[in-house]
Formats: sequence, C-alpha cells, structure tokens
Amino acid sequence: MTEEIKNNDELNEGMHEVQDSPESGAEFAPMKTNPLIEKFDSVYMECGKVLIGQEDLIKLMLTCILCEGHILLEGVPGIAKTLSAKVLSKTLDADFSRIQFTPDLLPSDIIGTSIFNMKESNFEFKKGPIFSNIVLIDEINRAPAKTQSALFEVMEERQISYDGEEYNMNKPFLVIATQNPIEQEGTYRLPEAQLDRFLMKIQLDYPSANEEFEILNRFKAQSSKIDLTPINAILKTKDIDSIQAHLDEIHIEEQMLRYITNLVQETRMHAKLYLGGSPRASLGLLHAAKVIAYLEGRSFLIPDDIQFVVPHILNHRLILSSEAEMEGMTTKDVIEEIIQLVEVPR
Repeated sequence: MTEEIKNNDELNEGMHEVQDSPESGAEFAPMKTNPLIEKFDSVYMECGKVLIGQEDLIKLMLTCILCEGHILLEGVPGIAKTLSAKVLSKTLDADFSRIQFTPDLLPSDIIGTSIFNMKESNFEFKKGPIFSNIVLIDEINRAPAKTQSALFEVMEERQISYDGEEYNMNKPFLVIATQNPIEQEGTYRLPEAQLDRFLMKIQLDYPSANEEFEILNRFKAQSSKIDLTPINAILKTKDIDSIQAHLDEIHIEEQMLRYITNLVQETRMHAKLYLGGSPRASLGLLHAAKVIAYLEGRSFLIPDDIQFVVPHILNHRLILSSEAEMEGMTTKDVIEEIIQLVEVPR
C-alpha cells in the first residue's frame, strides 16, 4: 500500500463522521439503497483473493473507471503494479489487452495497420491491441516520443484516426500504465501533455511488515505464477453505465466548487511550483470526488471527498520550481502545503 494512501486513513474516518451528521441537517438525504454499491464490496473481496493491503488502491482505480479516466501506476519493480491492474480487470466483464512498451515499438504496433486483402483487392484496417476495454501498458516510459504520441488521441478522444477514417473505442475504455521511477536508463520522460491525460498517478510503495508476512503466508505453497482464475467478474458494462447515471444525483454546493477552484488556483500561484494544475485537473477533481461520495453512500459532496483524491490527481500535473528541487521537496510536500493553506468550506 502506498505511503500516500495510508496517510488518508484519517480522511476516510472524517468522511464517515460527516456522512452521519451533515451540518445542513435534513437538506441532504442519504442516497437510496442501490444494489450496485453492494457489488463494490464483492469487487474488493475478489481482488482480496490475490492482493493484500491494497483496498484503497482498488478504490482509486475503480474511481477512475467510473470517471472514464486513465491511471498511471508508479513504483519500484516487484510491488504488484502490473498484478493489480490484471486483478482489477478480471473483476470486470470486459475485454483486456496488454502492451509491453519497448524502445523499438512502433505506433502501428499499438493502433493497428492496413493489410492488403488479395481476395477483395483492397486494404483493410487491422485493429491493434489498443482496441480493448481495459488496456494495460507496461513500462510506458520505455517507448520513444513517436510511439507515445500514438496514445494522445485515443486517451483524450476515445477514438483512432487512421487513413482518413475514425474508429471509436467501445465503452468502457481505460488505459492503465505502469512506470518505474528508479531505473532511467533506456527510458523516455513522458511529456506533460500526455501526463495531463491521466486522471490519476498512484504512487505505490513497499508493503508493511504485516502485509508482507501475509503475502508470504498466503502464497507459501505456490511455486508457479499467481493463479488468477479464482477471480470472478462482478461488474458488467451495463452496471458501469448505471452507476455513471447515478452520479448525476450527487448534489454539489457552490462552496464545494469554489473549494476545488481555490485548490487548483493555488497551484498556479504557489512560489514553489513552476507549473500548476490545468482546468482538466479541476474537472478531474470534481468527477473523482463525486465517485468517492457515491461509494460512501452519500448523495452530496463534502471537502473530505475532494481531499482524498487531490494528491493522486495533482501530483503528476505539477512541476516544482528549481528552488524547491534544490531544497529536496516533492510535489507531495507542496500538495500537502496547499491543502493546509486553502480554507476548507464549513
């Protein structure tokens, strides 16, 4: 579990406290019982068959799925980045594909290419592995800029333009990319324009001692690769569509919108930041916070929903000033400063 995620435990407790006694009294009624919410408990249980201590990670990844936002998983090798993506995809009744990025990978290896049909005497477009519902891109920073650019349109527009034709992606469509922040040899830094297309960057850290002991205890009798066949598909495409429709019922007060605005505006004025959050970051905060409120069974937004997702939505969109880098600061440090600085709505 990431250190960042662990630091949000108190925020989760605060979310429950506010849910029980909102200051506005009876104005906001709890969301009506929805059987779809119960499916999320089943998703956690299915993921728990393989993953240990990653409940909040799964929650954040599910949030991205419901927001139709892409995910960037960052962490050192061997902490289950790829495994987490595979496990979550198994709980969805949707197509899954995996692309291993390498320095010699070409754009056509991702989006597809035209093949001459000798029988029909014409060219036919053969779709590449990007045409799937859940696309896992392993080590995304190992491909050069030309290959990276092939992802720009499909991540933003959910379509591919090839030879004058447009090919739309089926819903849901989600890119889950992984990268290793330690090893830099043979890698290419992702451009800011592409980073901004990821809804969240979730930074994974080593498990705690208890979690690592549980990992060893659970898999002590298993010598081969981890078997994912026991994981059952829980969420169907129609379930995701239904949940997204329910998100429109989340009530958002003007002060919550002002709070999001102030947080993002502060990133643009902060002395320790060279680049702040974009309007896309503001919209991402709003949509992700609505999903968190829904998962908590509330029909209204509270500041804790916003604070829970702020670090994961902003950390890859901010660029530190040279002075802040010399001081050894990280974007996480600055985000924590901003959360403390901006007044919380009451």
